[in-house]
Parts: sequence; structure tokens; C-alpha cells
Amino acid sequence: MVVTVSDTRTEQTDKSGSLMRQLLEEAGYTVAACRIVKDEYEQIRRLVREAAEDEAIEAVLLNGGTGIAVRDTTYEAVRDSLDKEMPGFGEIFRYLSYVEDIGSAAILSRAVAGVCGGTAVFSMPGSTGAVRLAMSKIVVPELRHVMREIYKDRK
Repeated sequence: MVVTVSDTRTEQTDKSGSLMRQLLEEAGYTVAACRIVKDEYEQIRRLVREAAEDEAIEAVLLNGGTGIAVRDTTYEAVRDSLDKEMPGFGEIFRYLSYVEDIGSAAILSRAVAGVCGGTAVFSMPGSTGAVRLAMSKIVVPELRHVMREIYKDRK
């Protein structure tokens, strides 16, 4: 599932969500659903939990709402939904952002990932540059490995 967190984006203007979908499909994944949700803590948290309960959804990839502005609640909503956090995702994303893209402004990113139930969850900033970086350097290369680790617990 691809989720864009935004108070202003529409299906027509959601370049980051479209890019996520494209990169997933190019890597051989099926995107079961795409959603745009307002940057509201409860809406985001509810969507992550509902997706985790849906057997057709193995991963939820969110973009947007990870900054430090008052309206940015994605980090808190995702963090509070996780059973297990993967701190390396945010750490590596910020490192790559620093080195390859935006320099010291990388400290403003609150990218986070982990597991909710049996579902992988990755949350990244909403800019297309950030989405391309996270997806091409971290998410797409590691998603199958992450899923194998999650499925170990289901035996």
C-alpha cells in the first residue's frame, strides 16, 4: 500500500505517491492500494493499523508529514503504531540525504520504519527527491529481505 500524507495533494498532483508506485511495480511488486490522507495523527495511525490487518497488504509505504512543523504528525503516528522499529532505516536515509542530496538539512527528516503486526512500514519525506532516494537505495533493495524476516515468525 502506498500512502501520501498531505493536506493539499490530490490524485492528480501526487507526484511522490506515483513515483513510489512506479518504482515498486518496476521492481516486480504489486501495489494493492494507494491512499492520500490528511496529516492528522489519528487518521494516519488508523490507516496503518487497518492495513496491517489486511492480509493482502504486506507493506505500507508512506510519504509526507515527517518534518518538524506543527502539522507534521506522520512520525508520531507511525512510531506509535509499530511493534518493532527498524532504526537503521532512518539513520541510513538521513546519512544518504546528507551525503547525496541536501547536506545538513538532513537533520530535519524524521524518516522511520518498522513492523506493525506482520506488515512492514516505511515512512519517508514527501519530496520526490527523498522518495526516489529512499526507494532506490533502501526500500526496494531490502523489502524482500524485510518480508522474509517478518515471515519467519509466522511458521
